[in-house]
Formats: sequence, structure tokens, C-alpha cells
Amino acid sequence: MKIAVIGAKGLPPKQGGIEHYCAELYPRIVGRGHTVDLYARCSYTECGWLKSYEYQGVNVISLPGLKTRGIDAFVASALGTTAASSKRYDIIHFHALGPSIFTYFPRFITSAKIVVTCQGLDWQRTKWGNFSTRLIQMGEKIAVRFADSIIVVSEALHSYFLQNYSRKTVYIPNTPAKYGDSDTQFTYGKSLGLIEGRYLIFLGRLVPEKRPDLLVDAFSNLCPEGWKLVLAGGVSDTQAFTSKLLEKVADNPNIIFAGELRGDRLWEIVRGAGLFVLPSDLEGLPLAMLEAMQEGVPVLASNIPPHQQLIQGDRGMLFEAGNLESCMNSIYWAINHPQDMVLMAKQAQKYVELNYSWEQITYETLKIYKGLLNYPQTIDLNEPCSNSELAELISKK
Repeated sequence: MKIAVIGAKGLPPKQGGIEHYCAELYPRIVGRGHTVDLYARCSYTECGWLKSYEYQGVNVISLPGLKTRGIDAFVASALGTTAASSKRYDIIHFHALGPSIFTYFPRFITSAKIVVTCQGLDWQRTKWGNFSTRLIQMGEKIAVRFADSIIVVSEALHSYFLQNYSRKTVYIPNTPAKYGDSDTQFTYGKSLGLIEGRYLIFLGRLVPEKRPDLLVDAFSNLCPEGWKLVLAGGVSDTQAFTSKLLEKVADNPNIIFAGELRGDRLWEIVRGAGLFVLPSDLEGLPLAMLEAMQEGVPVLASNIPPHQQLIQGDRGMLFEAGNLESCMNSIYWAINHPQDMVLMAKQAQKYVELNYSWEQITYETLKIYKGLLNYPQTIDLNEPCSNSELAELISKK
């Protein structure tokens, strides 16, 4: 199959869930004998216009763009759709609702099947103005009408499309990336003044909907003795919000802004945390939380549906989203009941191991592609396959 990918900023991933998702999925699809062209933004790849390069077998094509919030994504998506529609692809796969505003175009002028992956309801994000919000909402409606298949990453999104559009979607959950080796001596953590197991970590973009400000207020009010708070993440078109947040923590020596961490430094700081906290008001299915669960780090999160899906029961703690007092009470309980939190973390780690796999995501995605193209279903012993699917395939032989 020949596959075009539209909506990702580029590869390798620097920040953003979509880019990390594509970095895991598409090299695996290439490894199964297919061709993937990913249309990227020159502002992200730092390559010249229409220059291409290879990332783990994926052909990344750098498109012209404008370094203006919202406009860059719109222009790159439009150009990517136009370029993909001029070539012969079997599948054109759009990521996110904004780029999906262009799904109608290849539907009418090509024979390619159109797939959309929704990682979250992006029009709810506060960084977008009214005009951008309406465009993203339009992209959602156009995707519902013109996409041959829509993939969602959480049960909440599956319910949303069914309830609001009577549109069936395919639920394929996100999967955390595997961490590599990190410094067992905790050298970088010590350089930040941290003690293993005695700090909270917030990991994610510093944007209003992720509510790092709520966590900062809760921690500042509690002042737990011997504990620190680490804010690790980059900025995403929200400089005013970030500046205000950093001003708030500037005089607190127990709150550390570590910036955007990658590689072994990221792995070291996450693994050393006593508590991973995600107070978001809006998420699709958070990869950062899945990675913390995979590493056996205790998790505390707001009680929005995607978080409930991941840590409900005995896999972590939930507090009322947006409620400062609830957040404070939960942090206080968690740091004073370490053994209980360790047991929850072990249950969470086991849950991730059993339910989340990039091999499974690759298999399910290719299954959608092949189904749309009416490819014959065959048994591949190198692919994950449920017992019922295996029995069905055998019966057709």
C-alpha cells in the first residue's frame, strides 16, 4: 500500500502527541512492506520547501508554511492535501480535526480511501481564538461526512461521535513509548536539587487546558515538607500563560521549571518521581500518563473521562477537575500513604503491559486500511491477532 500522512508537524518527534504517535506507528508500517509519505511543516523540520528526507523508512516531505499560530497548520494541511491528491495513494490518513477540514478534496478527485485519527477535541483548547475554533469544528463535521473511517484514541471520543453524529468510529488506544536506559545515579536530578521519590512531576505542554497553574497553587498552599514540584514541558503558542505561570513560581525554591526534557534526562526525572500529576481539563488519551504508568510511577489525575478510563479502580487516584481543594486533599493523601500508592502503581503497570502495544496499534491500523481497500485477510504469524479473528480466518481457508 501507498499511504500519505497529513496533520503531523514532522519527524523525528520534538514535542506533541501526534508526532510521537506517527514516529512509533509509521516506521512499523513501513517495516511490513508498505510505503509512507508524511507531509510535514518546514517550520518544524527546518528543511527547505519541498525537500524530503527519510526517518526510519518514512519519507518526510517538508512543505512551505508561515510561522504564525494556526496559519502554519492550515497552510501545511492544505498543501499536503493538494500534493497527496495529485499522486496515487491507496490511503490518505489525516491526523487531528483541524487538518480534516480538507478531507472532502481527495474524496472527490482520487480513489484513495480517507482515514482520520482524532486524538482529542482540539476546538476545546483555549489557545485557539474564535475563528480557529470554528475552523476546527468545521473540520470535525467534514471528517464525519467524508472520512471512510475515523479512529479515536479513547472510549470517551468513541461515545462523543456516536452521541453527537450517530457516527461509528474505531477505538484504537494510544500506547506509551518505551523508555531507554537512564542514569541510575540520578545525576541530573541531583543537579536540580531533587531527591528520588520526594517530588511531584507535571509533564506536558504548559497550556491552560492542562492546568499546571492549578497544580502550582495546590502545591504552594500545601508546602509539603521535604517535597518539590517539577514542571517539565515546552510552550505551545501560549507565551502569555507561560510567562504568568513562571512569574508565579519564580520565588518558590521548591518549584522547579525544568523546561522541555528529552531522552535519558526525561526518563531519569520521570522514573525518580514520587508522584506523577496530570490536572488537565482536556485530554485525548495522554501518552505522558501512560508512560508514567508503564514505568511504575504512582499517578494522580483529574477525573475527566480519559483519565478515568486509565486509572479508575485501583490504578491511581482521581480528584475533581478544576477543584483546588480536591487537588490539595489528594496530593496530601498520596504523599502520606506511599505504600498504597506503590500498590496502585504496580496495578497500573500491569494494566499497561496487558492492554497497550504498538504492535497491536499497527495491526489494527493496517486492518482498517486493508478493510477499506477490500484486501483479503490473511494469517500473519508475526502480527498480533485475537483468538476469534484467528478462528474466523481459519474457517475461511
